[in-house]
Amino acid sequence: MTSLNSTRVAETLDKLHAEAEAADHDFGVEFMARLEASGTSVEEAVGELIAAERSDYRAAYHDHAEHFLAVSPAYGRFLYAIARARRATRIVEFGTSMGISTIYLAAALRDNGGGLLISSEIEPTKVARARAHLEAAGLADLVEIREGDALDTLQDVGGTVDVLSIDGAFSLYLPVLKLIEPRLAPGAVILGENAFAQDYLDYVRAPANGYFSRSLDIDEGRGNEFTVRVG
Repeated sequence: MTSLNSTRVAETLDKLHAEAEAADHDFGVEFMARLEASGTSVEEAVGELIAAERSDYRAAYHDHAEHFLAVSPAYGRFLYAIARARRATRIVEFGTSMGISTIYLAAALRDNGGGLLISSEIEPTKVARARAHLEAAGLADLVEIREGDALDTLQDVGGTVDVLSIDGAFSLYLPVLKLIEPRLAPGAVILGENAFAQDYLDYVRAPANGYFSRSLDIDEGRGNEFTVRVG
């Protein structure tokens, strides 16, 4: 039996996915209603969001302190599968939020025989809740959540990184990748959820930068990007 199927992990994930749907439902509906009323496309709205983040990403993200902004169960299982396939022992995550994706990745570490997941989260209330959720799932011993700006908290990740999960402020995708890049193992996998920032996509899709990258058909429309360090 895998860790994902254990009672503690499965029940915790079921509970959190239900809470995420309830917490984020109204936000999603209101967002789409505003787009429809204004005639703005999703791409244009994302562009405006990235521009606002570049001005003050701390303030922009603080507005979502109560939102889970969580991965779907399908994407979470994909995170688990990739970390297992890579036989990861050191994972870095940008954007803990409430800890749902963190649980999937930590479960993979457990089934790989152990390791360390270093996760960064800028919102203090989310850090506290994510730590409690990891305790509930029985996976806290595998995870170090660092509170603060990822450009500071991830300066030293202490070793070679097998998997990098990027799912935080859109404007920081490329800066975070470049910060971790010297630590990426050959064949390391980078998973960008909501990878809408064009500078990030241009960088990972340019072969000269040492990556192979393509979009994923999991949760189409959410900008999921699968990247492998080949250089």
